[in-house]
Amino acid sequence: MTEQATWLGSDRRYRIFTFVKYLTYLLLCLNVYLFLDEELTALQYTFTGGVALGQVIQVFATTIDTAAWVVLLLLFELETSVLDDARIRGGVKYALHGTRLLCSVAIVYAFTGYYAEAVTLHQVTAMATQDACSLLGQGFSVLVDLDEYLPLAADNCANYGAPLFRLADFDIVADAGHLRDAQWLAWTDVINAGAWILVVVVLEVEVRLQLRGHLSDRIMAGTRYIKFVLYITLFAAAAYWGVAGDFLDFWDAALWLFAFIFIEMNVFEWQQTSPGPAAGKPAAASA
Repeated sequence: MTEQATWLGSDRRYRIFTFVKYLTYLLLCLNVYLFLDEELTALQYTFTGGVALGQVIQVFATTIDTAAWVVLLLLFELETSVLDDARIRGGVKYALHGTRLLCSVAIVYAFTGYYAEAVTLHQVTAMATQDACSLLGQGFSVLVDLDEYLPLAADNCANYGAPLFRLADFDIVADAGHLRDAQWLAWTDVINAGAWILVVVVLEVEVRLQLRGHLSDRIMAGTRYIKFVLYITLFAAAAYWGVAGDFLDFWDAALWLFAFIFIEMNVFEWQQTSPGPAAGKPAAASA
């Protein structure tokens, strides 16, 4: 679909809309770097003996997930806004679908990494000592937040009170409060990642059915309800990150929700300008 969105009115508003949309996409690309930097920093305290192949996804789950989503987002942009429907044929079609398949595999793979990290945070053992300061000089680090650690030192050991726990297989200690906060954030990651996977499945169904002319009003009513529930879940996750003080995750979640508003607008306009399932009439609007 390459037609200018008629509901935007003037050329000036359309240009502003396009600028804001692609600025959002650019900021999401920047987030890939920010998450990579965060996870590389965390790696200094976790898999210090080296990362096995099977552990890569747990270490870099957010970076892989975000990068795959950025590529997938750009594919949706191409298919619903940039390319004419007539061009989505042959080699172009197979290239789009092949890239989308790889991204989808990476996203599901990243989901398993989020889950593995959440499970790891529950694999803890109570420490014999309840005084973190007594562990000074033994090479321990402390859990500050999810994926955030600091070396255990004289200026922070007093901040960690009884009971103390040690993360399995790591020289990392945490008290009940810090551990609980990290666990909740980890499960929020799992829920958020799962909801986004379902969102893209629904959008994929809409796109595929639209290209085949089979996107009926009844199907769109169902997908509209499903997406409403999923977006409410995603807004709740973003709000929790904001309240918990996890700015990067909150900022990233807000950007993604904003970006998918554009995708939904693209799908809406595309459905209005593409032949519908009956007699070439425009399909009814999606959510």
